[in-house]
Amino acid sequence: MVTVSMLLYALVAIVLLFAWWWNRREALRLEAENAHLQQEKRVVVEFMHRMATALDDSPSRDLLMQRIVRAALDSTEATSACLYERVGDDQLRGAAVEGLFPPHRPIVPDAARDRLATRARFLESVLRSETLAFGEGVIGQVAATGRAELVREAAEDARIVRHNDPALVIRSFMAVPLLFNHQCFGVLALTNPATGRPFGQTDFELVSWIGEQAAVALHNADFLNLHIEKQQIDLDLALASNIQQMILPSCAPRIAGLDIDLRYAAAQKVGGDLYDIIEYSDGRLGVAIADVSGKGVPASLLMAMCRSYLRQIAPRHDSPSRVLAELNQTMLGDVRPGMFVTLIYAIIDPGVEIITYARAGHELPLMVRRVAGEGHPKIQFLESEGMPIGLVPDDLFSASIADGCVEFRTGDVFMLYTDGITEAPNEEDGEFSGARLADVVRGMQGRTAREVNDAVLETVTHFIGSRAQRDDYTLVTARRL
Repeated sequence: MVTVSMLLYALVAIVLLFAWWWNRREALRLEAENAHLQQEKRVVVEFMHRMATALDDSPSRDLLMQRIVRAALDSTEATSACLYERVGDDQLRGAAVEGLFPPHRPIVPDAARDRLATRARFLESVLRSETLAFGEGVIGQVAATGRAELVREAAEDARIVRHNDPALVIRSFMAVPLLFNHQCFGVLALTNPATGRPFGQTDFELVSWIGEQAAVALHNADFLNLHIEKQQIDLDLALASNIQQMILPSCAPRIAGLDIDLRYAAAQKVGGDLYDIIEYSDGRLGVAIADVSGKGVPASLLMAMCRSYLRQIAPRHDSPSRVLAELNQTMLGDVRPGMFVTLIYAIIDPGVEIITYARAGHELPLMVRRVAGEGHPKIQFLESEGMPIGLVPDDLFSASIADGCVEFRTGDVFMLYTDGITEAPNEEDGEFSGARLADVVRGMQGRTAREVNDAVLETVTHFIGSRAQRDDYTLVTARRL
């Protein structure tokens, strides 16, 4: 006979058994969750390690994107993945692919691609050859909105492309934007878990995190590459600047009866102005000043070439116009389209107190002459014809240029300059002008060549005010003692 006590014992036993079962189930659930979290932790750590390794040897952008795709596949159970990079104005292009990733558009037959050795290479050529607009399909929408997409059952989503090839059937799909500081670097897309099950929320969250880290990696790689490029440019500019400083005379030679001062201030690290002094064996002195079109390294290289040719050609001629004509003939094949050189070459002969000069499209030489019995010197810009070097064929150049001669007596000042001086703009966009230059030189009557150049540069600096120097400043001033 069942007593009340027996029923109570049985009820207690059932309660205890249920409690044990419940606690066991919770323990197993927590154990499973812990194992899952540990797995996610391993995935995260492994992905971070792969990204650190990927950036360690400063890879190219293409190689880095390929490593990101590989790391994404290794971190998930997806069978294929593609990274679409942003190109141009809101366009996407397949940049890195792993596995048989289905193209975003129906495949158009192409005989050349059909001849590729493997299906994977064929698909890669398709993905790399097509561009998608922001907003086009799932991938374009992810790029346009910045929101990731999880398509668990691709067969139920009309946006997913259907391919005839069974190997390209998309069963489950994820696409995440590569965003950093509101900048979209592209989209990372993955398809078809190897387990055959659809992607789940955990997969989606993990890939979203991978996308964030991949964007940071791309940003850092771009920044690093820009830094490296800048360092290389700075090194090239420093080298070119050092070469330029070695080429340009640091000081004028000491010539009896002449006081000469040379000044050069580049607007950039490397400039395109040229000045040079060439001493003849009979006591004459060749003086050159030139301005190469453009700035930076190309202008500097053309300047160095011009100076080298000039030094070879000048000793062969007594006529400055013949020097420039041969220089133009020699340099025609070396001057790139759109570039040219304006130049003045003058030969100062202290023995006969004559300056012979020729002008190839350059600023007019300035002569300041003392006039007996007058309190103010006479200012004259020396007119002459001529076209820039490297701009026209030899026959046209030679026909347009001629020598000019001018007396050079005690107290006279002969100045050559570049348009960086006369065209220096002030804060109201007014130019310094040749008239202001003449006024400065006129006011320095009787001063040394160095003092004249100091006054010119000081006045130009005061004239432009807070504006940055726009062009090179070059002055060659000769004073007859």
